[in-house]
Amino acid sequence: MTNERDRKSLLAINLGLGINVVLAFVKTIFGILGHSPALLAEGINSTSDVAYYIAASIFVRLANKPADSEHPYGHRQMESIASMVIGSFIVATAVAVFWDAVDKIWDLVDGHTSSTGAQPFALWVALGTVAIKIFLTYYIRQLGRETQNPVVDALAYDHRNDIFSASAASIGIFLSQRGLPWVDPLAGALVAFLILRTGIFVLRESSTDLMGVVPNRDLAERVSVLLKTVPGVKQLEELQAHRFGPHIVINVTIGIDGALSVQKGDGIANEVESKLLQSIPNLRRVHVHYHPANKRRENMTIDDILKESQKNASPYHPEYYE
Repeated sequence: MTNERDRKSLLAINLGLGINVVLAFVKTIFGILGHSPALLAEGINSTSDVAYYIAASIFVRLANKPADSEHPYGHRQMESIASMVIGSFIVATAVAVFWDAVDKIWDLVDGHTSSTGAQPFALWVALGTVAIKIFLTYYIRQLGRETQNPVVDALAYDHRNDIFSASAASIGIFLSQRGLPWVDPLAGALVAFLILRTGIFVLRESSTDLMGVVPNRDLAERVSVLLKTVPGVKQLEELQAHRFGPHIVINVTIGIDGALSVQKGDGIANEVESKLLQSIPNLRRVHVHYHPANKRRENMTIDDILKESQKNASPYHPEYYE
């Protein structure tokens, strides 16, 4: 199963890499020959894509390394790190494209340069990019759902972003050919904002995977429902979850009858561990802590549990300094 996941992840990367190499060459050359800043901006975008696709390929291969003494949960966090690298490249590309577009707009306004509009073939290249990226967005998104790999998800978002950016470039080229040359570099600036938006989103999602210690509400509710089916568990008090690539490790604190022996408490904890491992996909390990149930916690909601878990997960909350 893991090998199949890795195979599909590398397929998504290699397919995008190959196509972007071709697009980078075609759009850059025709952007220059066709006097189209918007298409040239697209070429710069695809060139940047090639760079971070190579980086993503390296990180995904490193993520495949098995667990060792220093990394007992494996190296799957490399996938989230790769996603952050992709996001950083996207943001850097957005800044470069925006600066170039603004510079060209300023030259047109200031009279240092003039434009008669882009050549007709530039529009066809931009429209062809839109069609290719629609296919890649759909296909890579399917692979992302199947693999649950943040790298593949990031690449799918980048392909989707390229649909909007190539569409903006197409509109700019079309209008520049009809006597509005300033629209072409303006479209390049719009492309930059779309690229920046995607980059920020990818960075936010990947950093959440790396830093998050409290599970989302759906996972918390599922764990709560499962624990109610385990005899002896009176309450769920805390729940924390850590992602390691496609895998999850859960730390859970439960309340049991305080009159029970340690041996019986251990039996309940083992049953909790077994129940969660059997019921939640991609759950790799469960750490269960138990102590006497507290009546004050009987009416805790999922939101209360998540807030308590978040507070106790941090070594910096005020209670530690009182």
